[in-house]
Amino acid sequence: MPEKALLFDSGPLINLSMNGLLYIIERLKKTFKGKFIITESVKYEIIDRPLKIPRFELGALRIQELLDSKILELPVSLGVDNATIKDELKNFSNVANNCVKANNKSISIISEAETSCLALSKILTKRNIENIIAIDERTTRILTEKPENLEKLMGDKLKMRVRIQCDLETFSNFRFIRSTELVYVAYKKDLLGLTGKKVLEASLYATKYKGAAVSFEEIDVLKKM
Repeated sequence: MPEKALLFDSGPLINLSMNGLLYIIERLKKTFKGKFIITESVKYEIIDRPLKIPRFELGALRIQELLDSKILELPVSLGVDNATIKDELKNFSNVANNCVKANNKSISIISEAETSCLALSKILTKRNIENIIAIDERTTRILTEKPENLEKLMGDKLKMRVRIQCDLETFSNFRFIRSTELVYVAYKKDLLGLTGKKVLEASLYATKYKGAAVSFEEIDVLKKM
């Protein structure tokens, strides 16, 4: 068994692909003592479905190449089959998508791909495999890290008052990293292949403007580290 695993949600891979930075995944993998994993649900979002849409086909092919070359791998490489993930995924989906209520109606707040990452993370943790989830979406991270802020976030999104009604312990004990931090790590390891004073700043801002939920203040902190 590997010592650890980095689980990718769709967002960071799409973000890096759109920014022309997908190559850092292979470079980071060479420095990582473990596996880079995508679930079947993530694979469907970033490869299977976009391969049928001409506008997104090229990006899907780039990520498919990472899977074909085993830079990215499926959970079966860790001895976890898709049926096991689906069973755990149902539990998370039932709680998460009945957690936020507005006008007495439940609101779906996280996607199947995101939920599958949580499910796999829980399974791996039970098997004593250290893991972290690469995810850019703010909602999932707040649900697990600062659930008390979820009411305001969802209320602002929906322009209405919402209430949180669920057992938030279900979403505790997860660890996350964004595409922004992946780029930062690549920069610090001299893996970006670019030089100059503006490289780090430009790369961090690029991830923000392609979907990473990162603030200007957080970027300023990373620039100074």
